[in-house]
Amino acid sequence: MKDWAFDGIDIDWEYPASDEDAANMVLLLQAVRNELDAYASKHAPGYHFQITIAAPAGSSHYNKLRLADLGRIVDYINLMAYDYAGSWSSVAGHSANLYTNTDIPQSTPFNTDDAVKAYLDAGVPSHKLILGMPAYGRSFIGASGMGEPHSGVGLPNKALGSWEAGVWDYKALSKQGLEIMYDEKAQAYYGKYQSGGGICSYDTPETIQKKVSYLKQRGLGGAMFWEASGDGRGQESLVGTSFRSLGNLDQTENLLVYPDSRYRNIASGMEQGYDLGGS
Repeated sequence: MKDWAFDGIDIDWEYPASDEDAANMVLLLQAVRNELDAYASKHAPGYHFQITIAAPAGSSHYNKLRLADLGRIVDYINLMAYDYAGSWSSVAGHSANLYTNTDIPQSTPFNTDDAVKAYLDAGVPSHKLILGMPAYGRSFIGASGMGEPHSGVGLPNKALGSWEAGVWDYKALSKQGLEIMYDEKAQAYYGKYQSGGGICSYDTPETIQKKVSYLKQRGLGGAMFWEASGDGRGQESLVGTSFRSLGNLDQTENLLVYPDSRYRNIASGMEQGYDLGGS
């Protein structure tokens, strides 16, 4: 962190599977917090380095965590509110829906609202919970609609995905001839391939607007995306839509002084004329 002038440390433990793991996660985070505070006390008095975690949205995982302790120690909990359905699912499902569709429950095995409520009810401060959103979609071959059986993932007789089978960068979906559909109960969009043969669950700019409205109503701390390289451009950008919808953003100044960095340009504060050493 000090070598590269980062603002803090993010820990992604997928996933603590026992009470011992959950306890060790708390100990690990507290140890990192103590080290960050010690570094700040020596080199940046008054500055607060952040510690964040990636956290699950599935109850089988988050019920094992010591959520109140996590909420006490870390600055932000990045809720991975996606991958609710995929190649492991027996039927086509929404991958990042806000709510359950009670008419087609098999299409929404998980939902974001239940996860958010669980974290808040466990004592996590709402302003520390960050709503994660996917910049990619998950496709299902042979499914005629949500909750229907599929024969695999990817696209019929075409490439399987952007970076793994059935997973498509959001920026690639505009080229696939999708007829956009909306599930009112789940508050989730998906696309039907006009050539037939499948559907794809993904977030649209309209989805992002709804999710930002939701997180504001819940008093959450903001939004995060996995991951930026999959995003579209201009008005189609999911990150850009989030930015415009959120409005007031964090204006905290970054620390620019890292005297212990092994890199002389960073250690010197990126000043011109720093000594490179040697000839």
